[in-house]
Amino acid sequence: MPDIVQAVARFGFLLLLWLFVFAAARTVTKDLLAQRRPAPAGGPGPTGPVSAPPAPARPGKGAQTAQWLVVTSGELAGRRFVLSGQPISIGRAPDSTIVIRDDFASNRHARVAPREGQWMVEDLGSTNGTYLGRARVTQPTPVPLGVPIRIGRSSFELRA
Repeated sequence: MPDIVQAVARFGFLLLLWLFVFAAARTVTKDLLAQRRPAPAGGPGPTGPVSAPPAPARPGKGAQTAQWLVVTSGELAGRRFVLSGQPISIGRAPDSTIVIRDDFASNRHARVAPREGQWMVEDLGSTNGTYLGRARVTQPTPVPLGVPIRIGRSSFELRA
């Protein structure tokens, strides 16, 4: 093999190696900084400012009201959490309402909160994403009864 091809291949490999190292360091730094940052309470979030605190969910005529957030799979499978009209934070951080020990969950992964008369799920900038059914959550999204919310290896459902 000519010397020039060998030199270009070496530098190319070295460049790819350094890109990988920088990407890994960026991910670790982002996750460590997320541990120090307190969870936002109301104020501006990733989707813009919130004009008023969330109101408790009010169902339409004939609709069932969600009473429970049930863990359907994962470490806490079978646990039920009462929906009392307060936001529920989910993640690995010890101050989360629901603490899940899962390598695929971020410290402050997602929030389920009542807003505009219904329960909404919101991803809080997690690394691996939050899914409602099969769709990735990119903005606050209404959660129908019985549709799974997937965070890492855990799944949750709203139940009446």
